[in-house]
Amino acid sequence: MSENPEIGQFVQTGSYRTNVHVAGSGPAMLCLHGSGAGVCAWANWRTFIPAMQDRFQIIAPDLVGFGYTETPADFEFRFMDSWVDQIIALMDGLGIEKAHVVGNSFGGSLALWLAAKHPERFERLVLMGPGGWPVRVNENLEMLWDFKPTAEHMKQAMSVMAWNQALITDELVAMRLKACSRPGALDHFHRLFPAPRQRWLDAQCLPINVLQTIQHETLLVHGRDDRVVDPQVSWNLHQHLPNSQLHTIAKCGHWTMIEHGPLFRRLVADHCSG
Repeated sequence: MSENPEIGQFVQTGSYRTNVHVAGSGPAMLCLHGSGAGVCAWANWRTFIPAMQDRFQIIAPDLVGFGYTETPADFEFRFMDSWVDQIIALMDGLGIEKAHVVGNSFGGSLALWLAAKHPERFERLVLMGPGGWPVRVNENLEMLWDFKPTAEHMKQAMSVMAWNQALITDELVAMRLKACSRPGALDHFHRLFPAPRQRWLDAQCLPINVLQTIQHETLLVHGRDDRVVDPQVSWNLHQHLPNSQLHTIAKCGHWTMIEHGPLFRRLVADHCSG
């Protein structure tokens, strides 16, 4: 086992290996991270995994292009099919027939695509500060995707994620900056979201008529003070997902699972145990 907590185990998923954290026992729960520079499964879910693994089998992968998952030099990113294919191959490799899905931001968009394309493989959905609805790229998202590897830019990027600025510690900034400094990490990230960036936000959106076919019980959770993804996105998704609930949290930015961890975990556990 690696001493690096960001590395779990490696599972072959097509032409590359996926780094994935697997912990706990019970119903399978797939946790999908967001799309910020230096992000990985461990960065998003490091407090969620130990708190939930007594009730669920947590599966938290690094999506291809992020973290420690191998990204071949000639890999062609196909929005959103590359990640759909990766997750299905990962579930097959781990012998998981069906799972709940908890998706953060970009991971929330991916959760919708998975449910639409492979409805039989998924149980309940939790979409936290999700993309997946047509909006314009705002200045904060533009800044996050146009990341420059300096401590100043990383602190700025982290600051727009949280309502509670006390969370943006020097230790957190250094950890995420170190993650961006791994060989090839920033190159992969910039291959994902080259300018003009509006097309990558648009590519995450399913047509309304497809959203309306998703029958999975869905919980949308959004910080009222989110400056990265407008809370109106979750409201609009809620209007078209036939079996959805919406929970909005005050004094909360884009990091619900970190800023309001205990509440978020209760909401997820109740929803996925119902």
